[in-house]
Amino acid sequence: MKLIRYGSPGTERPGVIDSNNDLRDLSGVIPDVAGDALLDESLRRIGSLDLSALPRVEGEPRFGPCVGSVGKFIGIGLNYSDHAAEAGMAPPKEPVLFMKATSSISGANDPVRLPPGSGKTDWEVELGVVIGKPGIRIRESDALRHIAGYCVVNDISERAYQLEGAGQWVKGKSYDGFGPIGPWLVTRDEIRDPQRLEMWLDVNGRAKQRGSTGTMIFNVMELIAYTSRFMRLHAGDIIATGTPSGVGLGHSPPEFLRAGDRIQLGIRGLGTQVQQVVPDRD
Repeated sequence: MKLIRYGSPGTERPGVIDSNNDLRDLSGVIPDVAGDALLDESLRRIGSLDLSALPRVEGEPRFGPCVGSVGKFIGIGLNYSDHAAEAGMAPPKEPVLFMKATSSISGANDPVRLPPGSGKTDWEVELGVVIGKPGIRIRESDALRHIAGYCVVNDISERAYQLEGAGQWVKGKSYDGFGPIGPWLVTRDEIRDPQRLEMWLDVNGRAKQRGSTGTMIFNVMELIAYTSRFMRLHAGDIIATGTPSGVGLGHSPPEFLRAGDRIQLGIRGLGTQVQQVVPDRD
Protein backbone atom coordinates (compact mmCIF):
# COMPACT_ATOMS: atom_id res chain seq x y z
CA MET A 1 0.00 0.00 0.00
CA LYS A 2 0.90 3.62 -0.48
CA LEU A 3 -0.20 5.61 2.55
CA ILE A 4 -0.14 9.40 2.42
CA ARG A 5 -1.07 12.48 4.38
CA TYR A 6 -2.67 15.23 2.36
CA GLY A 7 -3.85 18.79 2.94
CA SER A 8 -2.53 22.04 4.33
CA PRO A 9 0.43 22.04 6.74
CA GLY A 10 -0.71 21.09 10.22
CA THR A 11 -4.13 19.82 9.12
CA GLU A 12 -3.16 16.83 6.98
CA ARG A 13 -5.59 13.93 6.66
CA PRO A 14 -4.67 10.25 6.15
CA GLY A 15 -5.12 8.72 2.73
CA VAL A 16 -4.26 5.76 0.55
CA ILE A 17 -3.58 5.37 -3.18
CA ASP A 18 -5.85 2.75 -4.76
CA SER A 19 -5.13 0.44 -7.72
CA ASN A 20 -6.27 3.14 -10.16
CA ASN A 21 -3.87 5.66 -8.61
CA ASP A 22 -6.79 7.56 -7.11
CA LEU A 23 -6.41 9.13 -3.69
CA ARG A 24 -8.87 7.78 -1.12
CA ASP A 25 -9.56 9.33 2.27
CA LEU A 26 -8.73 7.15 5.30
CA SER A 27 -9.84 9.49 8.07
CA GLY A 28 -12.86 7.29 8.82
CA VAL A 29 -10.50 4.35 9.39
CA ILE A 30 -7.44 5.79 11.16
CA PRO A 31 -6.86 9.20 12.76
CA ASP A 32 -3.49 9.68 11.07
CA VAL A 33 -0.61 7.83 9.40
CA ALA A 34 1.16 7.77 12.73
CA GLY A 35 1.65 5.81 15.94
CA ASP A 36 -0.51 2.74 16.35
CA ALA A 37 -1.83 3.07 12.80
CA LEU A 38 1.61 1.83 11.68
CA LEU A 39 1.43 -1.45 13.62
CA ASP A 40 0.99 -4.66 11.64
CA GLU A 41 -2.58 -5.25 12.83
CA SER A 42 -3.66 -1.80 11.65
CA LEU A 43 -1.87 -2.13 8.31
CA ARG A 44 -3.50 -5.53 7.72
CA ARG A 45 -6.91 -4.02 8.47
CA ILE A 46 -6.35 -1.20 5.99
CA GLY A 47 -5.07 -3.68 3.41
CA SER A 48 -8.25 -5.74 3.72
CA LEU A 49 -10.53 -2.80 2.92
CA ASP A 50 -12.34 -2.27 -0.35
CA LEU A 51 -10.52 0.94 -1.17
CA SER A 52 -13.00 1.83 -3.91
CA ALA A 53 -15.63 2.24 -1.19
CA LEU A 54 -13.65 4.97 0.56
CA PRO A 55 -14.28 8.64 -0.31
CA ARG A 56 -12.33 9.72 -3.36
CA VAL A 57 -10.31 12.91 -2.94
CA GLU A 58 -10.75 15.23 -5.89
CA GLY A 59 -8.27 17.70 -7.30
CA GLU A 60 -4.55 17.80 -6.57
CA PRO A 61 -4.10 18.39 -2.86
CA ARG A 62 -0.72 18.99 -1.29
CA PHE A 63 1.02 15.83 -0.11
CA GLY A 64 2.27 16.45 3.40
CA PRO A 65 4.93 14.46 5.25
CA CYS A 66 3.95 10.81 4.79
CA VAL A 67 4.26 10.10 8.54
CA GLY A 68 2.82 12.24 11.31
CA SER A 69 3.85 12.75 14.94
CA VAL A 70 7.38 11.48 14.33
CA GLY A 71 9.16 10.92 17.62
CA LYS A 72 12.72 10.46 16.36
CA PHE A 73 14.28 11.38 13.02
CA ILE A 74 17.57 9.47 13.00
CA GLY A 75 20.28 9.91 10.39
CA ILE A 76 23.08 7.55 9.40
CA GLY A 77 26.25 9.24 8.21
CA LEU A 78 28.82 7.98 5.69
CA ASN A 79 26.92 4.74 5.03
CA TYR A 80 28.05 4.45 1.40
CA SER A 81 31.76 3.93 0.78
CA ASP A 82 31.74 6.17 -2.30
CA HIS A 83 30.19 9.01 -0.29
CA ALA A 84 32.73 8.56 2.51
CA ALA A 85 35.50 8.76 -0.08
CA GLU A 86 34.18 11.97 -1.65
CA ALA A 87 33.96 13.45 1.87
CA GLY A 88 37.60 12.51 2.44
CA MET A 89 36.76 10.17 5.29
CA ALA A 90 37.49 6.50 5.92
CA PRO A 91 34.48 4.15 5.82
CA PRO A 92 33.21 3.88 9.40
CA LYS A 93 33.72 0.70 11.41
CA GLU A 94 30.25 1.05 12.90
CA PRO A 95 27.22 3.14 11.94
CA VAL A 96 27.50 6.89 12.49
CA LEU A 97 24.31 8.10 14.19
CA PHE A 98 23.02 11.65 14.31
CA MET A 99 19.65 13.31 14.79
CA LYS A 100 17.62 15.67 12.66
CA ALA A 101 15.09 17.79 14.54
CA THR A 102 11.55 16.61 13.82
CA SER A 103 10.66 20.25 13.13
CA SER A 104 12.70 19.91 9.91
CA ILE A 105 10.17 17.44 8.46
CA SER A 106 8.22 18.68 5.44
CA GLY A 107 6.18 17.38 2.53
CA ALA A 108 7.87 15.80 -0.46
CA ASN A 109 7.16 18.74 -2.77
CA ASP A 110 7.27 21.61 -0.29
CA PRO A 111 9.82 24.37 -1.00
CA VAL A 112 13.33 24.04 0.44
CA ARG A 113 14.04 27.27 2.30
CA LEU A 114 17.61 28.51 2.53
CA PRO A 115 18.56 29.82 5.97
CA PRO A 116 19.50 33.52 5.95
CA GLY A 117 23.20 33.73 5.13
CA SER A 118 23.33 30.16 3.90
CA GLY A 119 26.06 29.45 1.39
CA LYS A 120 26.61 25.70 1.59
CA THR A 121 23.20 24.05 1.58
CA ASP A 122 23.45 20.57 0.07
CA TRP A 123 21.25 17.67 -1.11
CA GLU A 124 21.21 13.97 -0.14
CA VAL A 125 18.78 11.36 -1.49
CA GLU A 126 18.22 8.64 1.11
CA LEU A 127 16.09 5.59 1.83
CA GLY A 128 13.88 6.26 4.84
CA VAL A 129 12.91 3.33 7.05
CA VAL A 130 9.74 3.91 9.09
CA ILE A 131 9.39 1.86 12.26
CA GLY A 132 6.14 0.03 12.99
CA LYS A 133 6.60 -2.48 15.81
CA PRO A 134 8.42 -0.82 18.73
CA GLY A 135 11.48 -2.42 20.25
CA ILE A 136 14.82 -2.13 21.96
CA ARG A 137 17.85 -4.39 21.47
CA ILE A 138 16.26 -5.77 18.31
CA ARG A 139 18.02 -8.75 16.74
CA GLU A 140 19.09 -8.44 13.11
CA SER A 141 17.09 -11.53 12.26
CA ASP A 142 13.93 -9.81 13.57
CA ALA A 143 14.65 -6.32 12.24
CA LEU A 144 12.51 -6.35 9.11
CA ARG A 145 9.44 -7.28 11.16
CA HIS A 146 9.81 -3.97 13.00
CA ILE A 147 9.41 -1.96 9.79
CA ALA A 148 6.08 -0.41 8.81
CA GLY A 149 7.38 0.76 5.46
CA TYR A 150 9.78 2.87 3.45
CA CYS A 151 9.89 6.36 1.97
CA VAL A 152 12.12 8.78 0.10
CA VAL A 153 14.06 11.27 2.24
CA ASN A 154 16.01 14.31 1.10
CA ASP A 155 18.49 14.91 3.92
CA ILE A 156 19.08 18.60 3.24
CA SER A 157 22.25 19.78 4.99
CA GLU A 158 23.83 23.19 5.54
CA ARG A 159 27.48 22.15 5.46
CA ALA A 160 28.82 25.28 7.15
CA TYR A 161 26.52 24.68 10.11
CA GLN A 162 27.30 20.96 10.07
CA LEU A 163 31.07 20.93 9.69
CA GLU A 164 32.44 24.36 10.61
CA GLY A 165 32.62 25.64 14.16
CA ALA A 166 31.79 23.76 17.33
CA GLY A 167 28.95 21.36 18.00
CA GLN A 168 27.38 18.34 16.34
CA TRP A 169 25.95 17.60 12.90
CA VAL A 170 22.40 18.22 14.09
CA LYS A 171 22.95 21.99 13.58
CA GLY A 172 23.36 21.57 9.85
CA LYS A 173 20.54 19.06 9.46
CA SER A 174 17.62 20.64 11.25
CA TYR A 175 16.50 23.91 9.63
CA ASP A 176 12.80 24.12 8.82
CA GLY A 177 12.11 22.11 5.66
CA PHE A 178 15.42 20.23 5.70
CA GLY A 179 13.64 16.87 5.96
CA PRO A 180 11.24 16.26 3.06
CA ILE A 181 9.72 12.76 3.42
CA GLY A 182 7.37 11.00 1.02
CA PRO A 183 5.43 11.45 -1.19
CA TRP A 184 4.02 8.33 0.41
CA LEU A 185 4.86 5.57 2.83
CA VAL A 186 5.13 2.26 0.97
CA THR A 187 4.37 -0.63 3.31
CA ARG A 188 7.09 -3.24 3.73
CA ASP A 189 5.13 -5.98 1.94
CA GLU A 190 5.54 -3.99 -1.29
CA ILE A 191 9.36 -3.94 -1.07
CA ARG A 192 10.78 -7.44 -1.33
CA ASP A 193 14.38 -6.39 -0.76
CA PRO A 194 15.29 -2.93 0.58
CA GLN A 195 18.90 -3.52 -0.54
CA ARG A 196 18.01 -3.56 -4.24
CA LEU A 197 16.56 -0.11 -4.81
CA GLU A 198 17.92 2.34 -7.36
CA MET A 199 18.10 5.97 -6.23
CA TRP A 200 18.74 9.24 -8.03
CA LEU A 201 18.79 13.01 -7.61
CA ASP A 202 18.94 15.83 -10.18
CA VAL A 203 19.40 19.58 -9.72
CA ASN A 204 18.01 21.80 -12.49
CA GLY A 205 17.66 18.72 -14.70
CA ARG A 206 21.31 17.70 -14.33
CA ALA A 207 22.19 14.34 -12.82
CA LYS A 208 23.96 14.65 -9.46
CA GLN A 209 23.41 11.35 -7.65
CA ARG A 210 22.97 7.86 -9.07
CA GLY A 211 23.22 4.89 -6.74
CA SER A 212 21.68 1.80 -5.20
CA THR A 213 20.84 0.79 -1.67
CA GLY A 214 22.81 -2.37 -2.44
CA THR A 215 26.05 -0.46 -1.82
CA MET A 216 25.28 0.48 1.78
CA ILE A 217 28.10 -0.30 4.18
CA PHE A 218 25.57 -1.29 6.87
CA ASN A 219 22.29 -2.70 5.59
CA VAL A 220 18.81 -1.93 6.88
CA MET A 221 18.71 -4.88 9.29
CA GLU A 222 22.09 -3.95 10.75
CA LEU A 223 21.05 -0.33 11.18
CA ILE A 224 17.86 -1.18 13.06
CA ALA A 225 19.66 -3.64 15.34
CA TYR A 226 22.52 -1.22 15.99
CA THR A 227 20.35 1.84 16.62
CA SER A 228 18.06 -0.06 18.99
CA ARG A 229 21.05 -0.88 21.20
CA PHE A 230 21.08 2.76 22.29
CA MET A 231 17.43 3.82 22.21
CA ARG A 232 13.98 2.30 22.04
CA LEU A 233 12.45 2.62 18.59
CA HIS A 234 8.77 3.57 18.47
CA ALA A 235 6.12 3.41 15.78
CA GLY A 236 6.64 6.32 13.42
CA ASP A 237 10.34 6.81 14.09
CA ILE A 238 12.31 7.33 10.87
CA ILE A 239 15.84 6.18 10.08
CA ALA A 240 17.40 7.94 7.08
CA THR A 241 19.94 5.34 5.99
CA GLY A 242 22.62 7.38 4.23
CA THR A 243 23.36 8.71 0.77
CA PRO A 244 25.53 7.63 -2.19
CA SER A 245 28.15 9.85 -3.80
CA GLY A 246 27.28 12.95 -5.77
CA VAL A 247 26.42 15.42 -3.03
CA GLY A 248 27.37 19.03 -3.66
CA LEU A 249 30.20 18.96 -1.15
CA GLY A 250 31.86 16.15 -3.09
CA HIS A 251 32.08 18.05 -6.38
CA SER A 252 35.27 19.83 -7.41
CA PRO A 253 34.75 22.67 -6.88
CA PRO A 254 31.86 22.12 -4.43
CA GLU A 255 28.36 22.94 -5.67
CA PHE A 256 25.60 24.12 -3.37
CA LEU A 257 21.96 25.06 -3.68
CA ARG A 258 20.90 28.55 -4.64
CA ALA A 259 17.50 30.24 -4.68
CA GLY A 260 15.67 29.28 -7.87
CA ASP A 261 17.18 25.79 -8.11
CA ARG A 262 14.88 22.84 -8.67
CA ILE A 263 15.61 19.48 -7.01
CA GLN A 264 14.13 16.21 -8.27
CA LEU A 265 14.85 12.90 -6.59
CA GLY A 266 13.42 9.43 -6.17
CA ILE A 267 13.87 5.79 -5.29
CA ARG A 268 12.53 2.95 -7.41
CA GLY A 269 9.17 1.84 -6.05
CA LEU A 270 8.92 4.67 -3.54
CA GLY A 271 8.01 7.65 -5.71
CA THR A 272 9.62 10.99 -6.47
CA GLN A 273 10.02 14.39 -4.86
CA VAL A 274 10.27 17.81 -6.54
CA GLN A 275 11.38 20.86 -4.55
CA GLN A 276 11.92 24.48 -5.45
CA VAL A 277 14.69 26.23 -3.53
CA VAL A 278 13.65 29.61 -2.13
CA PRO A 279 15.19 32.10 0.31
CA ASP A 280 13.73 32.14 3.81
CA ARG A 281 12.97 35.74 4.67
CA ASP A 282 10.82 35.02 7.74
